[in-house]
Amino acid sequence: MTRNVSHRTHRHVFALAPIALAAFAALAVSTLSPRPAGAHGDVTPQAVDTTGLDPVGTEWLNENPYRLKGGDQYKKAIDVGSHGYAANCARCHGLQVVSGGIAPDIRYLEDEKDGDVWFLGRIRKGFSQNGAYKMPPFEGILSQEAMWAIRSYIETREK
Repeated sequence: MTRNVSHRTHRHVFALAPIALAAFAALAVSTLSPRPAGAHGDVTPQAVDTTGLDPVGTEWLNENPYRLKGGDQYKKAIDVGSHGYAANCARCHGLQVVSGGIAPDIRYLEDEKDGDVWFLGRIRKGFSQNGAYKMPPFEGILSQEAMWAIRSYIETREK
């Protein structure tokens, strides 16, 4: 009897072999297919629509001009910044600026000008360590208006 069970078992194994081979082939194709490389997956920067924000000029500022203006411009900057943050920052710094541990919790940047200077330097130039970018540089990709709008949004999030 043992021989018949063994014989039946082998038939089942051989019957499953084509399925296993197909699964292996599909896995091999999916892992060997060319795809874009990125530090945290596909992190292609997204455009930020700054329509409605006053232009800030070509010279880089050291302090958030929209916070300084206040009123409707600051409100508009916060709104624009929320969209810019969601599209470009949230995947690493967390939804609504609550970090999940991959990247720093930027709600805790210093307030006012000191935090502005650090933020602008980091968002413009990025951050690399041991030759690998931990944060990509956004200078030349996002406008200064978009960067300040994102900062406006970040600084209004509850700590």
